[in-house]
Amino acid sequence: MSRQKLQDRLKMKKVEPRHGEQFNDLLRYVFQVTNHDLHTFGWENREIAKAKLPVLKQADVLGWFDNDKLISQLAVYPFQVNIFGEIYDMGGLTGVGTYPEYANLGLMSQLMRQALANMRERQQSISYLYPYSIPFYRRKGWEIISDKISFEVKDTQLPKLKTVPGNVERLSIDHPDIRDVYRRFAQCHHGAMLRSELAWEEYLRWDLDDLTVAVYYDEDQQPQGYLLYWIAEEVLHMKIMVYLDGEARAGLWNFISAHFSMITRVKGHIYTTEPLAFLLEDSDIKETISPYYMARIVDIHRFVKQYPFLPQNAECQLTFTLHDPMLEWNQGKFTLKVDEQGRGQLMEGGGNPEAAFDIQTLTTMLMGYKRPAYLARAGRFQARRATIELLENLIERQTPYFSDYF
Repeated sequence: MSRQKLQDRLKMKKVEPRHGEQFNDLLRYVFQVTNHDLHTFGWENREIAKAKLPVLKQADVLGWFDNDKLISQLAVYPFQVNIFGEIYDMGGLTGVGTYPEYANLGLMSQLMRQALANMRERQQSISYLYPYSIPFYRRKGWEIISDKISFEVKDTQLPKLKTVPGNVERLSIDHPDIRDVYRRFAQCHHGAMLRSELAWEEYLRWDLDDLTVAVYYDEDQQPQGYLLYWIAEEVLHMKIMVYLDGEARAGLWNFISAHFSMITRVKGHIYTTEPLAFLLEDSDIKETISPYYMARIVDIHRFVKQYPFLPQNAECQLTFTLHDPMLEWNQGKFTLKVDEQGRGQLMEGGGNPEAAFDIQTLTTMLMGYKRPAYLARAGRFQARRATIELLENLIERQTPYFSDYF
């Protein structure tokens, strides 16, 4: 069959709950989930289909169909994120995949354009994703906005016990105190996602059945931190440690150190702003930094209108050109005005541009992942020194704290 005849047969439409089995089959194929893997996790295909029904009901799931066969798809979750204290509606892109016999037809690019247009209509001015290929998503307008540190600590390097007034309790994975701690954490940490019930289900869906939760309570019996972990073959695997203060962190590490006779190592991830090595008496540990999440601004006008620029001594403005590889409404010349209170307003047009950005560079800059001065030195944009200093004054925070865990 010719390429043109094949394309004429394909139709883009919404993936509905009745397509659940095909949705799961495509996910399993693309992400190479075998029957052995499902057995390991205690899942059966019908259980996956049932578990994924909330996605098909609550998310924006688009696909290409060859007659009645689903052959390419993506899903956009309706999430919210904290960006420097402002709560943004965010489209979480996931479930991206196409069967290989339908590759190189431009199907995914068209799905992404439609998904981004739908995000704009829903006022989701930013999108997050976890990339399987950074170059692929960069070409579509996403950019790195966070890193994660993976670490490995020997049992002999575990921190010594510290006296804390609270205590740790092991609880069930669905205990409400876990969600309470994370809610308070997300409300005060830049970049963190405010998890809905659907988000929690997706976050925990593929974890081992023996995942354990330890919660730290202060002396007033208020939950202040938690640890998600499992132990296998004498290794304590830390999925995540969330804490609201140093006391909770110390209490949770006391709990980990209490496993000294049971484990030989601790492996896990930690915030990039708090490398674990500095906190240990024996800092000779292995830490690996790697890119984590990517994001892209979906609607530059709405994003800027909500963005908390830093207060200024007087109103200032910047005219720049913006390039977006997929979205025409993010293209062209814009003038940004910021008043004394840090409120931004974006208008189309203006005088001579003082800088030129692509959407990737502007996204990572406004998210605080890389400073304007660094991006200029790296050749990501060109501008006069005065313009770079203006950008620094508008968006630079004192050591932005970006949560690596969503």
